[in-house]
Amino acid sequence: MIYLEMITTIQFLLAVISGILVGFSLGLIGGGGSILAVPLFLYFVGLDTLPNAAHIAIGTTALAVGINAYINSYMHLRKKNVALRVGSVFAVLGLIGSLIGAYMGRITPGSDLLTYFAIAMIVLGAYMTIRKESASAGTVAESDRLNDSLKKCPKLTKNTSMKVGGLGFLVGLLSGYFGIGGGFLIVPSLMFSSGLCITRAIGTSLLSVGTFGVASGLEYAAFGESLIAIAILYVVGGVVGGYAGTSLAVKAPRNTLRLVYGAIIILVGIYMLLRIY
Repeated sequence: MIYLEMITTIQFLLAVISGILVGFSLGLIGGGGSILAVPLFLYFVGLDTLPNAAHIAIGTTALAVGINAYINSYMHLRKKNVALRVGSVFAVLGLIGSLIGAYMGRITPGSDLLTYFAIAMIVLGAYMTIRKESASAGTVAESDRLNDSLKKCPKLTKNTSMKVGGLGFLVGLLSGYFGIGGGFLIVPSLMFSSGLCITRAIGTSLLSVGTFGVASGLEYAAFGESLIAIAILYVVGGVVGGYAGTSLAVKAPRNTLRLVYGAIIILVGIYMLLRIY
């Protein structure tokens, strides 16, 4: 890879630490955690010194997030916590959107792309601070509903398929453009379009997060704008951090965590705008 010789040993180590931090946040609060990967790659790992830094950070993030999602989806598949028919329609239409989005991101000037990304961070942070989670999400009651839903998998009627596919395309477009997983958009989209419960929607969403991320990351890589070695190190750190975050999540107050994390995302978005301008 053309830019790897410009990366120092310390930066490789910082990529692993970035993966741990993002994996920890994902395990702790779920959707939205991966959006911190881009600013971490730019300002913590130090990729902002590279030519085409914005595109490299977004392309590398997309690939790393995609690989990580595929790894996590394995456990959900084993538990039969994935609606394959619904997920396949969402992922296939979203794949088209993600490739178009990645192309649009690549032709957007780096400073403009980071500006839009920072604004998206602020919007997401605000959304996370005001949204309300189901009190039963992840509890025994929700698991009981999941078991019931396994017996009556949503039927893919023509109308349902159009809703699932249409939302898949739109979310894939945004995911590819910004190089993010998009799980915070995919989960409610699956619930709205197909009637999946939140637990099963989370398991199903990982197929799309993986597909969008890997496709976008490989598109960037084809043009030399995705650091595969850095992405792999990030994934290794993400597995460790994800385990720690998930272990702590069952003991921590989720609403407080969500508010604090939303505020952090807003502040990082503002910091990015200040760095750009």
